[in-house]
Amino acid sequence: MKSNDPHLRLLPAPLLRQGMTTPSAMRDVILALLPAVIAGTWFFGLKALLVLAASIAGAMAVEWAFTPIEKRRNAIGDNSALLTGLLLGMTLPPALPLWMAFVGGMTAIGLGKVIWGGLGTNLFNPALLGRAFLLGTFPIAMTTWSAPGVGFFDLPSSLLALPFQSPVYDAVAAATPLGLMKFEQKGSDFLNLLIGNTGGSLGETSGLLLILGGLYLWWRRDLDWRIPVAIALAAVIFSSALYLADSAKYPGPLFTLFSGGFLLGAIYMATDPVTSPLTPRGAWIFGLGAGLLVVLIRVFGGFPEGMMYAILLMNAATPLIDRYTQPRVFGRGGETK
Repeated sequence: MKSNDPHLRLLPAPLLRQGMTTPSAMRDVILALLPAVIAGTWFFGLKALLVLAASIAGAMAVEWAFTPIEKRRNAIGDNSALLTGLLLGMTLPPALPLWMAFVGGMTAIGLGKVIWGGLGTNLFNPALLGRAFLLGTFPIAMTTWSAPGVGFFDLPSSLLALPFQSPVYDAVAAATPLGLMKFEQKGSDFLNLLIGNTGGSLGETSGLLLILGGLYLWWRRDLDWRIPVAIALAAVIFSSALYLADSAKYPGPLFTLFSGGFLLGAIYMATDPVTSPLTPRGAWIFGLGAGLLVVLIRVFGGFPEGMMYAILLMNAATPLIDRYTQPRVFGRGGETK
């Protein structure tokens, strides 16, 4: 057979190719989140969809603006900006002014991705960095939550507030399960936590659907299962110890797992392959550290929620974790003097 035979393909190594690509992995995560988005829309109505749309629009606008013209099609088509905006929107209050959600999406991509050099080079999860910026800049708006069950087409005046003006909330404020537990030591019905009929963001709705989406990603091999399992394991152990010490003051493990943004963060954000360790041992260290920090911040910190800070802190530790958990090179012995 000659090398110019039309039926012979000559390719450089490696000859094995994996079917997963960046666009397909991002698309899988978006599909896994859709059931939870639908459930959140059912409970919070049209305003939640508008906040999501504004967050996604801000992320994609910055992605488009800072990408060279010849690369814009591929940059937008890889779905990373779309996913970042979606994840950020799922952490925001449903009655947040749309311009704030848009600015959050811009910040997530601008400070969380572009400034680091683009896709695959960022240290911190972009969506969480965008949320941290919004929480530090607009703390009142970011901690004013909506009650579920309001009319689907009811739009609060705060949603359409003009930029840099104080939004007016018309009786939409509601306590979240984490707020009730931290400040009033009141628990929440587990069934409501499971299906999402609680105050909070879209990402705090339907823990069951978030878990099913995570199983889909595990089946598609889009995430390292060690990270969410380690986060859950550490959170369960630590929260159980506190609960046994004082059950009237501290929440139990089931409440810890299904309240707030725990499942959204553990399954869909902490597992970001760019900002999490590459080695199996590093994944366990990362997950155990994040799970411990979540409980510490929730119980002893000033904010009811701690998932965002736990993941961002462990993102910062990821390079160090990778450095000290690298396996020994095959066939190489110890250094000789």
